[in-house]
Amino acid sequence: MSDTPFVRVSDVMSPNVKTIGRVASISEAIEMIRSANVSSLVVERHDENDEFGMLTIRDIAREVVATDRSADRTGVYEIMTKPVLTVPSDMNIKYAVRLLVRYAVSRAVVINNERNPVGIVTLRDMVLGYQGT
Repeated sequence: MSDTPFVRVSDVMSPNVKTIGRVASISEAIEMIRSANVSSLVVERHDENDEFGMLTIRDIAREVVATDRSADRTGVYEIMTKPVLTVPSDMNIKYAVRLLVRYAVSRAVVINNERNPVGIVTLRDMVLGYQGT
């Protein structure tokens, strides 16, 4: 039996999840990112049967800034990642880490039992929160 304590995703996640609509402009997204001091936004679902998307600083840098696209005329839906990886808030971080590593992503949306976003978790959050021996 292992003496490694059980650490849940909810124990290490950032609860400061900010959402944005898919039809918002990248200019609006940049302003939201700046004012909330975050590096990613969860893109809202169209309805309960839809999946969440995610927009990151990296997406904006790669798809807008580096290609000289207009931030005012580019929509979030054009460059977001969708579907995004989601993990339940009560998942053990060792399994969440495995999942993120397997799919080569650095962050996931944390959801509750009703599939509502309650936070963002990154590999960094989980590695620093790991209490292994």
